[in-house]
Formats: sequence, C-alpha cells, structure tokens
Amino acid sequence: MELDAKIPNNVNLSSDPKLQRALEKWQPRFLDWWMDMGPEGFQNDDVYLRTAISVDPSGWAHYDYVKMPDYRWGIFLTPPQPGRVIGFGDNEGEPVWNEVPGEFRTQLRRLIVTQGDTEPASVEQQRRLGKTAPSLFDLRNLFQVNVEEGRHLWAMVYLLHSYFGRDGREEAEELLDRRSGDRDKPRILGAFNEPCDDWLNFYMFTMFTDRDGKYQLLALAESGLDPLARTTKFMLTEEAFHMSVGETGVGRIVERTAQLMRETKDDDVRKHGAFDLPTIQKYLNFWVSVSSDLFGGEISTNAAQYFAAGLKGRNREESYDEHKLLDAFYPMEVPKEGRLVTEEIPLRNAMNEVLRDDYIEDCQRGVDRWNKALEDAGLSDRLKLPHRRFHRQIGVYSGLHFSPEGAPISEAEWNRKRGEWLPTGEDQAFVKSQMHPVNEPGKMASWIGPPRQGVKGKPLDFEYVRKA
Repeated sequence: MELDAKIPNNVNLSSDPKLQRALEKWQPRFLDWWMDMGPEGFQNDDVYLRTAISVDPSGWAHYDYVKMPDYRWGIFLTPPQPGRVIGFGDNEGEPVWNEVPGEFRTQLRRLIVTQGDTEPASVEQQRRLGKTAPSLFDLRNLFQVNVEEGRHLWAMVYLLHSYFGRDGREEAEELLDRRSGDRDKPRILGAFNEPCDDWLNFYMFTMFTDRDGKYQLLALAESGLDPLARTTKFMLTEEAFHMSVGETGVGRIVERTAQLMRETKDDDVRKHGAFDLPTIQKYLNFWVSVSSDLFGGEISTNAAQYFAAGLKGRNREESYDEHKLLDAFYPMEVPKEGRLVTEEIPLRNAMNEVLRDDYIEDCQRGVDRWNKALEDAGLSDRLKLPHRRFHRQIGVYSGLHFSPEGAPISEAEWNRKRGEWLPTGEDQAFVKSQMHPVNEPGKMASWIGPPRQGVKGKPLDFEYVRKA
C-alpha cells in the first residue's frame, strides 16, 4: 500500500518507474480537466468527504474535510484470488489472464475506454448543480459522487496505461478531451450527453443511469482479464453510494409531495413549491429509457463475442448452472412487419438483454419503495417503470413508437401524447424555477424531505460544506 505516494495506490506503482512516470505525467492533465470541468464555484471550499485508503471491507475509507482539488484520487484493486479461472465462454476453466491476450486487445480496449468515458462525463453533466443544492447534506453528496467518478476514471486510465502501451496512453488523453454534450467531441454514450442541470434530473440520473453502471461493472467483474475484474469489483463498493443518493433523493421528493397532497387535499403541489407526481413520472420515464439504451442492442454480435472470449460475463456468473451457452436461447419479442413476434435468439447474442433484465428488476425494487411512501401516506397514486420498449433510441425498438406500457402506437399518437409521458419545456422550466440554493445547515428546499440520517453519524445540521 502506497498511500503517501504522489498517486495513492495498492498496485506497487513505485516498482514500475516507467508506468509511474507516465501516470504522473497524466496527473496534471487530469487536474486541469477537474478545475475546468469539475464542480463550478466550489473548488476552494472544505467538503466533508470520504477517501478510499484500502480495499478492506471493514474500513476502506477515511472521512474528513478536504478541498476537492486536493482529493487523493488513488488506484485500488481488490486482492487477486488464488487459482481463479475464467468462468464462462469458450475459455471457461482456463486460468485468468494477467496480461492482455493479443487476439482480444482491441475488444478489451474498447470495453475499458467506453466504461472510462462515462466517469468524467457525469462530472461534466453535473458541474453546475452545486449552485442550486437543496441542502448542504445534498451538496456534500453531489461532491462525493463527483470525486469518486474521478477516481473511477483513474481506475480505467491505470488499466489503459498498464496494459495497452502507446494506444492506451493516447486513449487516456482522449478521455480528457471529449466533453459531455459537445457537438464536435461528445462523450461516447448517449445518456452521458444529456443535460443534467437540475436536481430532479440528478436524482433520476444517479438512480437509473448509475444503476446501469452497476450492472456494467458487475459484468466486467467476471472478466477473464484479472486486473479489469479486480478494478471493477472495488469500483462497485463506491458505486453503491451513488445509487443510494439517487434512490433516497427521489424518495425524499416523493415523501414531500405525498405530505403536501395529504395536508392540502390537492394533487397540484406545484403551487406549494413541490413537484407533482405526473412530473416525477415523466422524469422517471425519460431517465429509465435513456439508461436502458446504455446496455446496447437486444441482439448483439459484440455481446456474443465478449461472452465467448471470456471478456464480459453475466451478473454473478457463478449463480448460473451453464456457462458456455452454445445451445441456449432467449425468447424475445421483436418487431416484424408492423407487429411483435416472439423469436428464439441465441443466448450469447442476447447477453445485453440478460443484463437489462437484471437491471429492470433492480429498478423495480426502488420504485416499489417509493410507492410504499405513497401507500403509507394513504394515497392511491403509484409511480411505474416504463416498458423496456418505450422511447428507445438503440436496438430493435429504435425508430418505432410504443406507449409506456409497451403497446405499439402510431407516430401521430406518439406526437399527440409525448408531452404526457416525457418532460415538456414547461415541466423543465417549472423544475428549474424551484432550484434555489439552501445553505443553512439542517435546512431543506421546499420540494424535498429531510434524509433519515446524516453522513457517518453526523447530525443533519452538520456543516457538510464550509465556504472558503
């Protein structure tokens, strides 16, 4: 463990001077990017943050005030598992790789770059949210998510520098050159170019888009490239907090809305400075659909090749009985000649859909918890996940129109009802009109309820962010 090194790490970086120099050369570029594209207006403030100091589950993080540019972004991998073998695909049972096999070099680099590109993208999307935070507690949580996305970028850059030579170094530079939403050099994946410029968007993003990240990391944690698997396993430890920020954030909004509906006997809580359930549902529909696209096409030769080679598996591959899947099929409804027809798709080609199944099931559990708050408030209203076919831009359903229930509809009906299902300009303007910063410790904006507890045993009125 080299915690006091210029780049904190548990990979014995000092034993490889060439790699160490390359990463130390990249470090100032990263800090320049952070100052330019990280949280705007808060770089000199003291923020109560956790910092990774080990991979020991019993005590892997240290909490204290830190200025974000001074955050100790480190490189941490879980310990190697003795005797670990590849758990799936054509190479099932063979020893895992500690170097990149030449025949899989391009595919592995693509997987790492695509994952790595999402990390700085989300920081860029959220860089101005601090100016309208609904509480110091939420402001601190935003910054915690941001610095850990920065650490996840370091994790991917370490792999690129360590295992892909000059190509990897060039890819690491490109990760700092692209910009979320930029017309000329956008981020690789669509959801990471969408605006995330208010806190309802932010909570939905961390609930649904970061949850896609969870399942991508779970699939990569099965990889036959052992350093990739060990890297992503530790990233999952931090990612759990990001999703909890989203789920509890939306939950607190729903609780506040339910409270006002009950007290005022009025569904239109906008007049009381809160978000009505139809608006919350529209934002939910949007972020679920764009996040579903991140899994890729329902039928994918790339996904089949990744599985066959042992590069990217299923969520918790060991829970399955069969791992080669040469004669297995996935029943899938696909559009054919204007109607949906069930076809048997070779299971390897349906790996994206298998992962999306787990994602949807996980999302539903979160929505169920929000609905429990509505039920507890004595309300009959319920939030619903849209069908996986709704508002898709990638895969077999792209270019077609479906209702939130998944029913095929005409373009005319879609155009007529789109504003009932997705945020309108008026909805977005109203949400933004409620974005006013609350900087007094312990106080909350009118549209969100208080959290159940503070951070690391601290009270809710703790000064989580101290202005410079």
